[in-house]
Amino acid sequence: MCGILAVLGCSDDSQAKRVRVLELSRRLKHRGPDWSGLYQHGDCYLAHQRLAIVDPASGDQPLYNEDKKIVVTVNGEIYNHEELRRSLPNHKFRTGSDCAVIAHLYEEHGENFVDMLDGIFSFVLLDTRDNSFLVARDAIGITSLYIGWGLDGSVWIASELKGLHDECEHFESFPPGHLYSSKSGCLRRWYNPPWFSEAIPSTPYDPLVLRQAFENAVIKRLMTDVPFGVLLSGGLDSSLVASITSRYLAGTKAAKQWGAQLHSFCVGLEGSPDLKAAREVADYLGTVHHEFHFTVQDGIDAIEDVIYHIETYDVTTIRASTPMFLMSRKIKSLGVKMVISGEGSDEIFGGYLYFHKAPNKEEFYRETCRKIKALHQYDCLRANKATSAWGLEARVPFLDKEFINVAMSIDPEWKMIKPEQKRIEKWILRRAFDDEKQPYLPKHILYRQKEQFSDGVGYSWIDGLKAHADLHVNDKMMLNAAHIFPHNTPTTKEAYYYRMIFERFFPQNSARLSVPGGASVACSTATAVEWDAAWSKNLDPSGRAAIGVHNSAYEKHLVNGNLTSKIIDSMPLTNGVGTPGLTIRS
Repeated sequence: MCGILAVLGCSDDSQAKRVRVLELSRRLKHRGPDWSGLYQHGDCYLAHQRLAIVDPASGDQPLYNEDKKIVVTVNGEIYNHEELRRSLPNHKFRTGSDCAVIAHLYEEHGENFVDMLDGIFSFVLLDTRDNSFLVARDAIGITSLYIGWGLDGSVWIASELKGLHDECEHFESFPPGHLYSSKSGCLRRWYNPPWFSEAIPSTPYDPLVLRQAFENAVIKRLMTDVPFGVLLSGGLDSSLVASITSRYLAGTKAAKQWGAQLHSFCVGLEGSPDLKAAREVADYLGTVHHEFHFTVQDGIDAIEDVIYHIETYDVTTIRASTPMFLMSRKIKSLGVKMVISGEGSDEIFGGYLYFHKAPNKEEFYRETCRKIKALHQYDCLRANKATSAWGLEARVPFLDKEFINVAMSIDPEWKMIKPEQKRIEKWILRRAFDDEKQPYLPKHILYRQKEQFSDGVGYSWIDGLKAHADLHVNDKMMLNAAHIFPHNTPTTKEAYYYRMIFERFFPQNSARLSVPGGASVACSTATAVEWDAAWSKNLDPSGRAAIGVHNSAYEKHLVNGNLTSKIIDSMPLTNGVGTPGLTIRS
């Protein structure tokens, strides 16, 4: 990930203003430690802090078209850039950067080119011919982006709050899948997939189609000119990412440069579930495995840095971000600059524990839609900022646009969790990769019981955070919480503790409004209680409230770590056109 900062129409083209923009841009240097650049055109400034992944030698930013009339600063990776270059035969490219296509696409197609980009991105484009500008963010919000407005009429854009919160009268998160045009002066959504309407799809489940779509999503993310690896917790999602990556790495440019043996990384407390499972998967796949240990005190000591970088006071996000933040520093110290991760699967396939209680396929599907739409406030924010804090880029194939379209077009009846039919959470994903002839993973890993990320790194992690918060937040403070924090009032001492730290770094009202509402679990809590009122008795944000449901579902259908159910007779085992399918057993 890179860091971008733009100040547009600030009515001040002085040297002092340029110095101030440079100062603010340096707050984002952790996102891009490799190079920095600043372009000024009158009272418009485009600054960039670069993390060089593709074309590190010549891809410095800002980027330009042929005559330098169109200027762009980009945080992102455009996976189909070579195809897009071929579609622009009359354009001359100054660099080999994947992001260089943006200026030329705008020159050719105007504002309507954004949907042509396959990748993750946040960018600001300045057209100096009429002093207009365009701002856009990727479909799901994998890259972070904020927009603010100054009293002088200026518009500010930055990858993180810290780049603009001191200068803007009001600021907020730039919505995913949207673009802002100065010509219209308003936001509009450019990303309009079929699933966005939440109309229930009816496409039959074909395991081979789903498998191929995900393999394609992983393979395209092997585009890199620098050392990389995979984050491996030993759970289903990260293990599938690692398995596919290890299969296809040998034939890539990256393998020729850095070797065909994949590096994998895991973090946890001593003896944690993730460390054990990840080691087993790494041994099975033959990766060069790196295991990082931390203590509860290490994590507690990092909390203030985590909140400063992640820019949230959401409890679950902070809990999960801290181990990832610590691991990212270790990974970067090894010279690795990019990792592939497994975020997004639970939202797409209904993998969270409360989905066990979904009353019907319609509710199940609509909840997955809502979860995907909120990812930029939670898991995407964590994955992007916890890694970017150390100049590391995270790529997330489950959130590939084409893969989401395939996965979200499947009749949600197939995603429903049905213990009586031996169908556990994310069953259709597990089944798609259950190949007897060429196994992707050992059977018990493919069907491993889900751990919440915060618990997977070690069961004492959450308890240690709660105990630490108890020492710093007393009962009297909690009695006055609604007066001190009237918006999103913290309801636990842990939440109060995080909120105090956040407000110290980001005291503005706009900052506190940028964090999603409720006691950090508003969306899933409301849905879980609606589906089963009994869950309201114990709604810890970690998901432990549902652990009884989760365990009982597995205890009935697991024998010695292996699922023993038979194939459901109605499951198609063809590729959708009548040819034999793979042998898939669950």
